[in-house]
Amino acid sequence: MNKMTVRDAQFAGKRVLVRVDFNVPLEGSTVTDDTRVRAAVPTLKYILDQKPKAVLLLSHLGRPKDGPDPKFTLAPVAPVLEQHLGVPVAFVDDCVGAKVAAALETLPDGGVLLLENTRFYKGEEKNDPALAVEMAKFGDIFVNDAFGTAHRAHASNVGISSILLAVSGLLMEKEIDYLATALESPARPFIAILGGAKVSDKIAVIDALLDKCDALIIGGGMANTFFLAQGRALGKSLVEVEAVETAKTLLARSDGKLVLPVDAVIGDKFADDANQQVVDIEAGVPDGWAIYDIGPKSQALFAAKLADAKTVVWNGPMGVFEMPSFSKGTFGVAQNLADITATGAVTIIGGGDSAAAAEQSGLADKMTHISTGGGASLEMLEGQTLPGVTAIRDR
Repeated sequence: MNKMTVRDAQFAGKRVLVRVDFNVPLEGSTVTDDTRVRAAVPTLKYILDQKPKAVLLLSHLGRPKDGPDPKFTLAPVAPVLEQHLGVPVAFVDDCVGAKVAAALETLPDGGVLLLENTRFYKGEEKNDPALAVEMAKFGDIFVNDAFGTAHRAHASNVGISSILLAVSGLLMEKEIDYLATALESPARPFIAILGGAKVSDKIAVIDALLDKCDALIIGGGMANTFFLAQGRALGKSLVEVEAVETAKTLLARSDGKLVLPVDAVIGDKFADDANQQVVDIEAGVPDGWAIYDIGPKSQALFAAKLADAKTVVWNGPMGVFEMPSFSKGTFGVAQNLADITATGAVTIIGGGDSAAAAEQSGLADKMTHISTGGGASLEMLEGQTLPGVTAIRDR
């Protein structure tokens, strides 16, 4: 990585603006998954150890539509961060202006201040220069540790980077290093696993990875579109009819690298208590039934393909893993990856639902790296340039 990091900067006595990714799931005012909060702690501790004057944290949360919305406040995150960081974390219900200035006046030396949701301002997602100036006023140096938004040019990442010296945090550095290494010089065999609902969301990723990996395993709803391209009967399974021709093209150019499920767990309704059965894909899915998970033969096939892998990138579940009845395929893949990690393989989980599945399976700590950025990791896998990364100062 040729970008400046926190190791290249001096923070003593400075006000440090840090863009973190605290876009966490909430139920009411309770943070239900603090993975992203915990991921920011190493960078924040590194900065605090240098005795800065203040550390101010910027983040978005959710997609508020019409300005400030209590449903999307970052206030519930402050006590969670305080618990993991081990120092007091103050909160102010704005990210620019007089309230932030007043909060800074009362903040003790070396204090941490979490600012309100950056998306409460419409200029955030438009990378409004005026908003970036207002945000940058409170910092002497800028640390971008929000890989989850690196694929977006917003005021709180790219905008501020054009005003203050911008360096990457430890998490951003780690994300880029793992994903870049996986693409540029992976230990082989290099296997990619893609799942999720729609093949159209990942056409560019499949296209890019076919040229780089030794095998590409496809699962989840997106596999159904490939089955349709092969002429299989799919009952009422989710398919993208408009993507069938693309699927045919990908199958034709895959040179045998694409690995599809050979059986599936089907249900008679989209519910955890659905009647279910296992069917071979060649036999087809009966009318009124739909595919909700890969079957045991597919699990065995995928496990065999992964057994000798040295590098694996996984993005997307194998089925509706949120329902226990249809979670075996996804959790089975997680177990496969945990097993090969223990033997020295590098396993990279590409954020989003895959990261959630790794957490829910209890195997997250058995993986080499779990990305905090679903969309950003996908765009890196496609080989795209991420504006949030580009904006960080070069060494």
